[in-house]
Amino acid sequence: MTQEEIVHLLEEKHQFLIELLEHKLEDKWELASENKWTVGQHALHLLDAAKLLNKALSYPKFILKYKFGMANREVRTYEEVTKRYQDRLKENQERARDFNKDLKIPTIADRKRIIDDLNKQKKKLLAITRSWKDKKLDTLLLPHPLMGRMIVREIIMWSAYHTEHHAVILKEY
Repeated sequence: MTQEEIVHLLEEKHQFLIELLEHKLEDKWELASENKWTVGQHALHLLDAAKLLNKALSYPKFILKYKFGMANREVRTYEEVTKRYQDRLKENQERARDFNKDLKIPTIADRKRIIDDLNKQKKKLLAITRSWKDKKLDTLLLPHPLMGRMIVREIIMWSAYHTEHHAVILKEY
């Protein structure tokens, strides 16, 4: 997937999420289905993930290389990344639950700020993604709590899928 295709994918997935949060789930912000997160928790989780990714992508590339290393394989396709994530989620449900167990429950008063921050983080991710050279996107690694070290291009593609994954869940609320 090219850099611009990834940018387009990120925009598409985030737009779908934002429209859901702003128009279809406005009155369901504090709603949760049985043993599940509230709409606000999903939004906050995605915001936290975007902030972490943007922070990591903003570090100097030589630090990322030193700290996490370089790829020793080809970049996976979007389909391969999403399949691998789905498999890891199935295999590690307890671990994923533990990782997010302390996620606070945002109130309706937090709603506008969280949605605005999601938009800001999306714009930042798009700009950062466009600023990276293809060679660095395909060789540098970043850690993922469930997937292990991932090639930067893959983790950005994963971010698009992660947004869609939660938006699809939210669509059912």
